[in-house]
Amino acid sequence: MKAEDLIDILDLEVDDILEIFDKSLYLKSELKKGNFVQPLKNKTLGMIFQKSSTRTRVSFEVGMYQLGGYALFLNANDLQLGRGETIKDTALTLSRYLDGIMIRTFNHQEVIDLANYASIPVINGLTDLAHPCQALGDIFTALEHLGDINKPLDTAKNLHLVFIGDGNNVANSLLALCAKIGMNFTICCPQGYEPNKEIVEQSIKIAKKTGSNILITNSLSDAIIKSADIFYTDVWVSMGFEKEAEERKKAFRKFQVNEELLKKSKSTVKTMHCLPARRGEEITDYGMDGPNSIIFDQAENRLHIQKGIMALLMS
Repeated sequence: MKAEDLIDILDLEVDDILEIFDKSLYLKSELKKGNFVQPLKNKTLGMIFQKSSTRTRVSFEVGMYQLGGYALFLNANDLQLGRGETIKDTALTLSRYLDGIMIRTFNHQEVIDLANYASIPVINGLTDLAHPCQALGDIFTALEHLGDINKPLDTAKNLHLVFIGDGNNVANSLLALCAKIGMNFTICCPQGYEPNKEIVEQSIKIAKKTGSNILITNSLSDAIIKSADIFYTDVWVSMGFEKEAEERKKAFRKFQVNEELLKKSKSTVKTMHCLPARRGEEITDYGMDGPNSIIFDQAENRLHIQKGIMALLMS
């Protein structure tokens, strides 16, 4: 793997992405056989959390254990970061103790700075701009269910992912990843809630080379609904946007994954959600639990994809 850190999907070469998928698939298949492959024996991952988490913390912690290493939970309020120590000094210090750092925070620049100063691999567990581990696990899941995971590029070019909702960090990373591997991507969102402009522009340039069709639209037409292989959604009110909750709920009320939507679509369409979900808002119980849902396979694959990332970066 050429990349020394995992900060953003746009930083990865296609070969890096394929290597992550391949390593994750191998580790997943071995685990299912009861074999614990442990390339990170006696190695330690420091996990810095400035945002709360269920799946990120548990999957990284369990993943490190299964790989033979140890994960150390570092609440930002317990670190000297919370008292004004610089990212540089924190990175230089932690590099003397640890073999890798995962950080889940608000400001994307903090992850960039941490990686610049650290002499060990840094993994972006989430920022307000990007969620690369989530996107990699999601597309890995889609390829498993809708084609041949052993031929990811061949499978991807025949798929259309339709993201319904806020152009947030997850949407940004999915957009970039779909562009990189040639998967068609549409986001349907209210006006003013589109994905990051710079990521859209970069992704469109990449898509012209890979054959991916990218569409940013404010309406969910029947043509889009019928062409979708995957409906993906996320909460209308992400962490840090609680003050906008009522305004966002009004703006997004027509952007919901529900039974009515699914009845108009292909019978084979899959529903996805990065979780946690607000049932009854962006997705109904039918969308979450019905026959089209692969949402909890998604959640499981966070474990396997992050094991692949850690094994490649830290071993």
